[in-house]
Amino acid sequence: MTRPTISQPGIAAYAAAHSETPDPVLAALIAATAERAGGAAMMQIGPDQGAFMQLLVATLRPSFAVEVGTFTGYSSLCIARGLAPGGRLLCCDISEEWTAIAREHWEMAGLADRIDLRIAPALETLRALPPEPAIDFAFIDADKPAYLGYYEEILSRLAPDGIILFDNTLWSGNVLPDSGADDESTVALRELNDFLAADQRVVVAQLTIGDGVTMVRRRPVGVAG
Repeated sequence: MTRPTISQPGIAAYAAAHSETPDPVLAALIAATAERAGGAAMMQIGPDQGAFMQLLVATLRPSFAVEVGTFTGYSSLCIARGLAPGGRLLCCDISEEWTAIAREHWEMAGLADRIDLRIAPALETLRALPPEPAIDFAFIDADKPAYLGYYEEILSRLAPDGIILFDNTLWSGNVLPDSGADDESTVALRELNDFLAADQRVVVAQLTIGDGVTMVRRRPVGVAG
């Protein structure tokens, strides 16, 4: 299984080897995903990205987190472990098959009571949330053409110090204008990247972790872009 990455394979492997290694539950999830998800297993985030997310969330200590696109649950485990005491993670997905693997490993990790999984189109789930700015952390890793819609629903509910992460925003380099790629997902990610870079409501940083991770937070009041 080869996960998409923006770095050269040797550099990606080196980074993974020098990051926090997966514990037994995460290692079991990697194995279960490879065995049961077949070629789709490449959608699982890499251990280096998981280590980054776990460290970031543990620093933020969110009370309410949202994940759009759960797959087999690797990123949700990394998020749930960093929640504040009594914190909750809302997971949005449409696949009973893949999230069944996630549920098994949430139980194995003792985190199932912190996670609320909604099997429904994510926009419906997000739009049903209260309008108050209560989301402390969000991770968006689902269908690329819908990223901008997810972003707007989450941003309107984002806490003042909240963080949004987007996955796959470098798309193996295909987002570059001269890549020649013009499929729907690539075009959607290019448009998202351009939109975020120009959005004066937020501060944005695009990172070369995994297949590209973009981090966004609200721009402090009175601070010009």
